[in-house]
Amino acid sequence: MNVFIDTEFTDFLDPQLISLGMASEYGEDFYAEVPYSDHACSAFVREGVIPLLRKIPHAYYSRPNLHLEIIKWLEIVRRDKEDVYICVDYQTDWDLFCDVLDYRVPPWCHYKLVSNEIVELMLYDFFKNSKLPEHHALYDAQANRHAYRASLSK
Repeated sequence: MNVFIDTEFTDFLDPQLISLGMASEYGEDFYAEVPYSDHACSAFVREGVIPLLRKIPHAYYSRPNLHLEIIKWLEIVRRDKEDVYICVDYQTDWDLFCDVLDYRVPPWCHYKLVSNEIVELMLYDFFKNSKLPEHHALYDAQANRHAYRASLSK
């Protein structure tokens, strides 16, 4: 089973998690925002990411509790004890996912880089038709789910 994830983070030099979105191939979604230091944010993040936060109810988690919620959600959406492929289009997304899990990634979760299997035109289509903003972790994860075409890599 594929779960597409995306993160928003403070900056590229010392990325600290701000939000995490997960979108399973079956249609289930998970979204979380965590406390972050505003002074650690780049100008781009302050202008393009921060204004999109706090719009989804019940999405704010304390950092210590988030790993439990992530594992619980993954166990719920996982069918018949199947392996879960954590699909990312950017390495930092995987790094922050591992970090928020305190590097205790379940053995049934596997890294999968899908940047070459995301169709840019389908990303454009997703955002145009949904009218959702880019640079929001959940919406970007949903867009990647929509635009993923595994056959492109074969």
